[in-house]
Amino acid sequence: MNTLLRTGLAIVLAQACCLAHAESLRCNGESAAEGDSRLSVLYKCGPPVLADTYCAPVFYSGTLYPVPAPIAGAFVPCQPVEEWLYDRGPGNLMATVRFRDGRVQSIRYGFAPH
Repeated sequence: MNTLLRTGLAIVLAQACCLAHAESLRCNGESAAEGDSRLSVLYKCGPPVLADTYCAPVFYSGTLYPVPAPIAGAFVPCQPVEEWLYDRGPGNLMATVRFRDGRVQSIRYGFAPH
């Protein structure tokens, strides 16, 4: 029974480690990662091929329902999000770097819209 408990614990810990994995972006011998500032990514990777800025939806507290746009625009502050697209050259996937509050929130590979 003790072996079964240890095996189960090992599986849970292994899955938790996989969930915590964060992407990074290699550019010019440097590595940009989650938490880096826009200036840091610009310095390490240069200007993006494309950039977009939009307001992320604001959600009701404790629910998965977004606040309707007219109400959110009038009463709830906007949450600006920036996405920068990097073409990493032949044989490499495109990289999309998402910034929230001026810091890298995520890095995704491939060219797939949300």
